[in-house]
Order: sequence, then structure tokens, then C-alpha cells
Amino acid sequence: MDVRRAAERYRGGEPQAGIESWHAFSFGPHYDPGNLRFGALIACNEERLAPGAGFDEHPHSHTELITWVVEGELTHRDSTGRETRVRPGDVQHLSSAAGVRHVERNDGDTPLRFLQMWLAPRDPGGDPVYGTVTGIADSTPYAVPEAGALLHVRRLAEGERTAVPDAAYLYVHVVRGEVRVDDVPLAAGDSARITEARDMTAVAASRAELLMWEMAT
Repeated sequence: MDVRRAAERYRGGEPQAGIESWHAFSFGPHYDPGNLRFGALIACNEERLAPGAGFDEHPHSHTELITWVVEGELTHRDSTGRETRVRPGDVQHLSSAAGVRHVERNDGDTPLRFLQMWLAPRDPGGDPVYGTVTGIADSTPYAVPEAGALLHVRRLAEGERTAVPDAAYLYVHVVRGEVRVDDVPLAAGDSARITEARDMTAVAASRAELLMWEMAT
């Protein structure tokens, strides 16, 4: 288990424009050859957008983008002509394939906080695909077959215990609260990269929310 604390993330964004970012992996000017990916995961970015702030149209290709809103509402527009609102509890998936452009903004009047995770596809190329699952349940993993990955969401009450998926590569990110994964304490913003996870459990030390990526490679 390789634990990475919230304070170790790379700080980015444009605070003067209402954008604050924290990157768990090598990203943009924060190049770190020893922290390029874990399994299929190549980015886990926490983004905070003030009301009216956002990312203007920009391109993506050969990447699976999964977005999880923590608070507020995210407006998404892309070059396929789609416009959606993504809220807490929704999973947004943009398969950028051979290329797509999109806009992400906080068009609301309250702060927006979301996580965006990027995964490398097994077979690059193809046509962009977009989808949103509204109000995903804890018991329903979200599959990203293009990357050989499953996303597990866990919302735990204080003292509640949950099984950690068995996986060749397992990435655990604490969205909020405090947990112990096999007696290792993790707080909000912390993550654990686990190889060959077997028979592990997580226990909430307070009300908590976890995202866990189960990956084959």
C-alpha cells in the first residue's frame, strides 16, 4: 500500500480566475516521471470553481474521463452538441476516443467542487461517447470496460465497515471524512494505491465517502 496525503498533491489552477486544482498524478507543469500512472489511472484531479468560473473549450483524446461532483452543479458542454448538468451522486463519463472538445463551468451561484479521474483506454481511437448515471447506488459499481476498470462508491456512517474490492490494482480516494483501510488512517483528500488487494476492509472513523477504482492492469 502506497499512501499519498492530500498535502502532497500538486497545486494548480488559476485562483485569480476562481479555479483551484489539486493533482494526485504528474500533470502539466508538475511533471514527475515517478508518478505518471497507477494501473489504468493517469489523473485524479480535485477541482474547485467559484460561481461563474470554469474551463473554456479544450480538447481531449484517447482518454476516459470520469467526473464525480462533491458539491454544487457542473455544467458540461461538448463538441457533439450535448449540454448537461451534473450533480452530487451522478457519475459522468466522457470517452474522448479520437478527439472531442468540451467546456466545464460553474453556472450556479454556489461553489462547485468535483473530482475528475482520467483512465487510459486499452484500445485508443474510435468515436467519442458520453453518458451520465444519475444518483448511482453504493451497491452498483460503474464499469469502464474501455480501461478494464470498475468504480465503487461507498458512503459510510461513523463506525461502518465495508469490504475493499480484490484487485490487481486498487486506488482508494477519500472524498470526505476519515477512514482506516486495513488499520491505515486516511483523511479527506488522501489516497492509497494498493497492488494485489485481497480480503481488505475499510472502517469509517467519521461519516465518510470513498471512491475506489478496481483495475485489472
